[in-house]
Order: sequence, then C-alpha cells, then structure tokens
Amino acid sequence: MYQTIPTKEEYIKALIERHGKENQERFSNATVAIFGLGGLGSNIAICLARAGIGKLILIDFDKVDVTNLHRQQYKAYQIGQYKTDALEENILEINPYIRICKHTDMVTEENVVGFISEGDIVCEAFDNAINKAMLVNAVLENAPDKYIVSSSGMAGFDSANSIQTRKISRRFYLSGDGESDVNEGIGLISSRVMVCAAHEAHMVLRILMGRETP
Repeated sequence: MYQTIPTKEEYIKALIERHGKENQERFSNATVAIFGLGGLGSNIAICLARAGIGKLILIDFDKVDVTNLHRQQYKAYQIGQYKTDALEENILEINPYIRICKHTDMVTEENVVGFISEGDIVCEAFDNAINKAMLVNAVLENAPDKYIVSSSGMAGFDSANSIQTRKISRRFYLSGDGESDVNEGIGLISSRVMVCAAHEAHMVLRILMGRETP
C-alpha cells in the first residue's frame, strides 16, 4: 500500500499495462482542450486524466455553486472557488503528473480561435446551445485540421442507452441522444450527464488511437 504518491515511472507503467505502450504514448503526447467545466466538462476531464492524457486545457469563467454538486466533479468545500482552480486540484489528486493549463475566461467570438489553437482535440461541454454552435463553427471554419467532439441531448431520466456518438463530418463527432433539451422537462441528471461525458472522453481516446469511426 502506498504511503505517498507513486513515482512517475510507476504511474506510467500502470497505464501502459492497461492501455498498451503505443496507445499510452499517444495519450501522453496529446493535448485536449475542454470548453466548459460543468457536468460534461468536469467529467470529461476526470476521464481523460485517468487515461493519462499528457495535457489538459481547462476553460471556464464560472465558480463552483451548491447546485453543481449533484453532477459535477467538485466537492462541497470548493463552493465559491473558480472551477478551473477546483478541477485542477481534483485532477492532480488523481494524476499528479498531468500538465494543466487554465483559462478562467468567458469564451467569446473574439477569443475562441486562440483557445482552439492550443489543443490537438477540442471537447465542447457548454450548456448553452448558442455557445455550442459558436465553438463548433469556430473549429470547423478556422481549424479544419483539428477534431471536435461535441454533445446534444442528455437531460431527463430516459434510458442512458439512447446516448450515442455519431460522426457528423470528417473531424466532427456528436455525443448524446440529440433530443432531450436541457431547458425542457426535468433537466440534467447526474448519471445521464456522466454517460454522455464518458462518450466524449472515449471518442477522444479512439481518435488518438486512429480508430475514429464509432
């Protein structure tokens, strides 16, 4: 039993045993930008940190609120902290050797292209449909060499089996059921949001492995 954290060599060895050397090298050399650190984004970040992604770029302007705790990867004592800071702390408890870049900023049409340029793969994890469209369009129009994994539809208590990942175009993937709007009905439920986040994170890993088609 470890009394202290494992060394970097021990940590990487454990990941290689799970993923294979070639796959882990691809994960370790990758940079993933996550736009929005709510229910989707915080869970995507945790999944990718556990997989040993080399660098995460965390982008969000918001602070942790009590209403976030039922579905987002934050702790009660972190209420009031910026999500970028709180999530960095939680990720480093899991993977102390990951590199993290934080942008505690609101994403706008003026700065979005700059943020996109920092990642190999972009994960869209916004709640707002307008912001989702802005980011997707910015990637497709300004960074056609990059992949974007986005989402649409994860609210309510419908079956989690209806959440899927679909290839929309050559470098654009969409996770969700495509129907359940966050603004309709009962809203976002932790388990279904986490399923959608896992879809996005898993698609990132498949892209890095060269197995893009879901």
